[in-house]
Amino acid sequence: MSDGFLHESLRCVDWGVATADTIAAPPPPAPERGGHFWQWTDDLRQLTGVVADTHRMVAGWPQLQPDGAGSWDRDALDRCDRALDSLLAHGTRPALTLLDRSLPPWLDAAGGWLARDTAEHFAAYAAELGRRFGDRVERWITSTDLAGPTLADHVAGMYPPNRGAGRAGLPTVHHILLANGLATQALRATGARGRIGTTVTLVGGYPATDDPYDRLALERLESWTNRLFLDPLLLGEHMVTEDGDSPVEDTGCVRPGDLETITTEQDLLGLSWHTPFRVTAPENLPRVLPTRTCQSALNAVNRLLVGLGFAIVPFDDVETTAYGWPIIPEGLADAVAGLYELYGDALPPLSVIDNGMGDLDLIDATGRCDDDRRRALLRARLSWLAGLTAAGVEVCGYEYWSVLDNLEAKFRYTRLYAMAVPDHEAPPRPSMPSDWLQHGAFAGAAAPEAGRATGLSLVPAAPRAQDSGTS
Repeated sequence: MSDGFLHESLRCVDWGVATADTIAAPPPPAPERGGHFWQWTDDLRQLTGVVADTHRMVAGWPQLQPDGAGSWDRDALDRCDRALDSLLAHGTRPALTLLDRSLPPWLDAAGGWLARDTAEHFAAYAAELGRRFGDRVERWITSTDLAGPTLADHVAGMYPPNRGAGRAGLPTVHHILLANGLATQALRATGARGRIGTTVTLVGGYPATDDPYDRLALERLESWTNRLFLDPLLLGEHMVTEDGDSPVEDTGCVRPGDLETITTEQDLLGLSWHTPFRVTAPENLPRVLPTRTCQSALNAVNRLLVGLGFAIVPFDDVETTAYGWPIIPEGLADAVAGLYELYGDALPPLSVIDNGMGDLDLIDATGRCDDDRRRALLRARLSWLAGLTAAGVEVCGYEYWSVLDNLEAKFRYTRLYAMAVPDHEAPPRPSMPSDWLQHGAFAGAAAPEAGRATGLSLVPAAPRAQDSGTS
C-alpha cells in the first residue's frame, strides 16, 4: 500500500540512481483512476470474497515519518487508521508490515542500515504504531524482506540503489536483525495484542549434478542467504563458514547483549519464496554447461557468487514462466523441509507470506483471463506444502503475492503477479472470480501422489523434468 501511488511518478526515472522514496519526493500528480493509494477504499470492497480471511498491508515508514525522528505525517497515519477499520468492517483480519525495504530519506542519508542508530529509530517507530493500532492488528510483520536492503543492496549491489560494498556492507545484516529484536520488544511493551514476527527470503534449490562439490555449493548458497539471517535469529550466533570464519562478527559491529536482543522470541517466521535455483561448483561450470554458453554464464551475478564457492545455472528441460523462473511445483516445500531439518524445534510456526507467480495473463477474444497456469501453480504448490504439514512441519499460513499489482523494485510495473485487478484499472483486465481461492487454487490441497515422498532433507533430490504448467 505504501508504494501504490508511485506509478505515474516513475515514467521518466532512472531507477538505478535512487530509491523509491527519493523518486517520490516531489508531490505526486493529480490522482488518476487506477492508483491504490487514492482508491484503496474501492479496492478493499472488491477484495471481499476474494481474500480468504486476512489482508496484509504495509504501513510505509517513509510516508509516516518523512521529515525526521519524532515527526509524523498525520494524514498518512489517518489513512492507516481508516484502512484498518475498513478491513475489520468487511470481516477481514488486518496484518501490518512495518518495513517494506525502504527507509525514510533522512535515515538513508545518515547511513541507513550501516548506522546502528537506525535500529533504535525503527524500534521507536514500531512502538508508536503499536500504541496507535495495537488493538486492531492481528499480525505484525516487522520487515517484509531482511535481505533486500542489506545483503542484496549494501553487500552484493544487486538491489536498488546497488551500493555493493562487499563485506564492508555486512554490518547492515546485524543492524536489521537488531532492529527486529528491538521492535518486537517495543511492540510487546505497548500491549499490542497481535502475533509478531519477521520475514526471511527463503533460498533453496538443487545441486546441478550428483558431484559432492555441487552439493557443497548448494550448502554454501544456503549459508550466505538463509543461515546468514536465521543463525543469529534462531540460534543466537552469526553464521560461521566451513572455514571457521564469522563474516558478520569479523566486521566488529556486534556488541555485548546484541545477540540476546536478536533472539527475542518470535510468534511466527514469515517466509518469502520466489524460485528454486540449480547450483554448481564453479569448477563444474564446463561440465554442466555447453562450452559455447559456459563463459556467458559468468554474468554479473555469477562473477560475484563464484568468489563464495558456488554458481547458478539454468535447469535442463524445465518449463519456465514468462519471466524465466523455472516451474517446479515442489520447490517451496523442499526448501521448507530443508529449513526444518537445519533448525528443527528452534523454528517458530512458519507462515508463507510472499509467494506467487509472475506471468503474463492473456485475455482471449471473449474477455476471459487465462489464469489456468497460475491456478495449477498454486494447486500443486499447496499440495506439496500439505504433505509437509502431514509430516509434522508447522506451516500456519499461506498468503498469495499479490492481490493487486504493485511497484516491483527492479522491474517497475513490467512484471505482474496480481490475482485480482480492480475494475477501474486501465487497460482493463478481468478480476479473478470471487470464489477463486476457495474453489480454485486451494481446492483439494491434499498431499500429492508423487514418485517420491516429501522428505525432510537439507539437500533435496534433483527435481523431475516438468511436463505440466505448475510451479
